[in-house]
Amino acid sequence: MFEDDQEQRILRKTQGKRRGIYLLPNLFTTASLFAGFFSIVQGYGGNFSRAAAAIFVAMVLDSLDGRVARMTRTQSPFGAEYDSLSDMVSFGVAPALLIYVWALNQLGKLGWLAAFVFVAGAALRLARFNTMLEVADKRWFIGLPSPAAAALVAGFVWISHDNEIIARNVLWLAWAITLFAGLTMISNIKYYSFKTINLRKSVSFVAVAFLVVIFVLIAWYPALVLFSCFAVYALAGFVTTGWLFWKKRC
Repeated sequence: MFEDDQEQRILRKTQGKRRGIYLLPNLFTTASLFAGFFSIVQGYGGNFSRAAAAIFVAMVLDSLDGRVARMTRTQSPFGAEYDSLSDMVSFGVAPALLIYVWALNQLGKLGWLAAFVFVAGAALRLARFNTMLEVADKRWFIGLPSPAAAALVAGFVWISHDNEIIARNVLWLAWAITLFAGLTMISNIKYYSFKTINLRKSVSFVAVAFLVVIFVLIAWYPALVLFSCFAVYALAGFVTTGWLFWKKRC
């Protein structure tokens, strides 16, 4: 009898711990979610540059929540699920609505279908990532990561709006970029994950100088530099996959 009572007390304590929510990493996730929501609001208000910039802010915050959780040992199933839902808003719904309101609505059915392909691609990409988390090769992402796809779409809107390019003059390019980003997310193209980089190791002076140059360029012209970087990353996956396939065949 006593042993049964003791087991029940231990079980209640364990369940209480499982229901706990760690505050610090989830604050970053909430901030990322807010940035995505802010992007939607600004996009509908016609503030397209702000809306695009908010998606990039969400990317920075999203990259921090997992690192903070690992550093403070506060990972939890709740945090993982919350992060995925936040990503769906910030990197799925927000960029699709942004480019739809800015340009794709002028294409009628073709426009909203392209935006939906992007949203569906982001949802499927996140679902596949979550289910393959334990078995996937940490060196590679399978399919374009949803933050990178969002950056490609938002960056195109940002650079076009900053240069006062009229949306109807680049309608089909906007349509093609949206479809490309959406379909590439659910492809089997391999993208380098950067997870193998050890930040605790020393690096050369050239590497530090290169990072300084990148930060200076981003500060000088954020729209152009960020869009260019993610466009190169999106195309680099095809080169990487082709090279790995050729290497395997040889």
